[in-house]
Amino acid sequence: MLRRTALLLVAAVLLAACSSADPGAGDGAPTGSASPAEPSATPRPTSVVTPTQDPQAARLAALAALAEQAAATLPTSRPVEPRGAGPVLGADIGWPQCPKGLGIPERRTLGSPLPLPEAEYVVVGLTNGPGFTVNPCLADQVARVRELHLLAAAYAVVSYSAGDAVAEHGHAGPYDGDTELGALANTGYQQSLANVRAMRSAGLASPIVWVDVEPVPDFDWSNDPVANAAVVEGATRGYADAGYRVGVYSTPYLWSEIVGDLALGLPEWRAAGQTSRAEALARCGADGSIQGGRPVLGQWVAQQRDQNVTCPGISADLGRWFQQY
Repeated sequence: MLRRTALLLVAAVLLAACSSADPGAGDGAPTGSASPAEPSATPRPTSVVTPTQDPQAARLAALAALAEQAAATLPTSRPVEPRGAGPVLGADIGWPQCPKGLGIPERRTLGSPLPLPEAEYVVVGLTNGPGFTVNPCLADQVARVRELHLLAAAYAVVSYSAGDAVAEHGHAGPYDGDTELGALANTGYQQSLANVRAMRSAGLASPIVWVDVEPVPDFDWSNDPVANAAVVEGATRGYADAGYRVGVYSTPYLWSEIVGDLALGLPEWRAAGQTSRAEALARCGADGSIQGGRPVLGQWVAQQRDQNVTCPGISADLGRWFQQY
């Protein structure tokens, strides 16, 4: 998430500057009735790196690797009660809401406030900031979701990996690890599988994993958008091969700064920073598009909490986006 304290202040300025795998069929199509745009002379790329492994073989390999881990008890699938046509309020939580003082040195937990009582769903963060780290109170947060019988989903920050991480993971995955982009994509892929293991260990079920693409202080992205895009693309494929639908959390500005013009067409969770519910809903419009995907959630920060609201049309099928506990 667009992190608290100093990062939130920076992000708020940036956000104000913005306009104001099995991705299922139709997920990539933005909703609404935006006016036709002028055709672009240079269409946005939908990929920067191509897997060399057969897709079915990659999926089977990912599932086999995950099957080696004993998972906690996952909730039985339950139908989601119908909601009205209006937006539904929710929240997201992660390492900042853990009791103070836990986690890696660069991301000590903050004891931030938990969601408001009226939140009907919670998107739970899997990492302790960058990739290859685990939210230190993930199991406790999942237990709270279970106790309150909330709707739940998962998100995970993806971060640039170099050096030791690439040396360890660069040849493990569906891409050609002998190439720079292939090794980076495989490292993003392994970040995702590590997060899936954390989900399974904590007993967190979710139909989708949201890939959080934003600056990660102390774990900076490279200056090469194509290299960054390879990491992100590998991460999205990792979740898809593990059996999850995949979405993107970001803003148009941050996405462009990190991965350039990459347009994956995945469902979108759109951040509005320290603004308002009205602005978060406005981000559901065509002007809020990040990478050509369907708007699902809008997020804003208020009362020291990340708050979220469903975009138009989403409340009719919440079971597509959340697990009912």
